[in-house]
Amino acid sequence: MGRILLGIILGVILTPLVVLAWFQFGKPPVAVADPPLPSEKLITSVPLSARIHRELAKNVPIQVDENNLVAGAHIYRDQCAACHGFHGKPSSFGAHMFPDTPPLWEKHRNNDVVGVSDDPASETYWKVANGIRLTGMPAYKQVLTETQMWQVSLLLANADKPLPPAAIEILRGEQPQTPTPAASPAKPKKMALQSK
Repeated sequence: MGRILLGIILGVILTPLVVLAWFQFGKPPVAVADPPLPSEKLITSVPLSARIHRELAKNVPIQVDENNLVAGAHIYRDQCAACHGFHGKPSSFGAHMFPDTPPLWEKHRNNDVVGVSDDPASETYWKVANGIRLTGMPAYKQVLTETQMWQVSLLLANADKPLPPAAIEILRGEQPQTPTPAASPAKPKKMALQSK
């Protein structure tokens, strides 16, 4: 019985020391190219899902209409496209992040879901507002207004539906075709000389 008790005590003391030494000597996988820890996805996704569902907004305060979708497209282009890609053009570095950044305008491999269109807009809003630790997803609640965060969240929730042509043009990373005014010849400035 004494040996069992000694084994338990040593296990309780030695296990934290071994883990501390493992961290101290730089052995944990901290580089993007390192393989993930066993069960890493499970360890991070379970508490994230629980927190999101606990804090999920009950009502969406804005309507899904052309103005909000176009405004959401502008926000997406300026704040999100670098990591998540444009419509029809994936990010050049999103797939090289860890975890890799989901392309929000591509269909999933095994179904017709586009990006996060299978998530409620309120879940996407939570992720936009709060960010997700250790993923590169920043919190935008100090950057965007509440309305702007809802606009981009509604846009992404409707990514699998037909969007207004103006929104698609923005999401493709194209600049709107606006005529440039004809340049008028500059008039030379007259310099007045004053003599006293």
